[in-house]
Amino acid sequence: MSVSDTDITFVHDMFDPLGQITTRKMMGGLSIYCDGTIFAMLDREGTLYLKAKGAFADEISAAGGRQFGANTGDKMAYWTLPDTANYDPDAVLIWGQKALDAL
Repeated sequence: MSVSDTDITFVHDMFDPLGQITTRKMMGGLSIYCDGTIFAMLDREGTLYLKAKGAFADEISAAGGRQFGANTGDKMAYWTLPDTANYDPDAVLIWGQKALDAL
């Protein structure tokens, strides 16, 4: 499965309040930018990940987020939203803003 127009609309519905949201399809997934800065991605199965490192990575992990792929050590990593946020647009927006603030 690859990213659809419906997925892109979902991304805009969730994150447009944060700023100028743009996207780029890559390897079946979607890179998500706010004001030109990549802060999230959507994989080909529709899972949303936020870019995180340091204290924000610790926070999202403690809240139940799971890291994408292998542990990358000091490098920037992507994390799923905590399960409690997945179906709450307000929570998704809050976590998205946290991701941007941490960059």
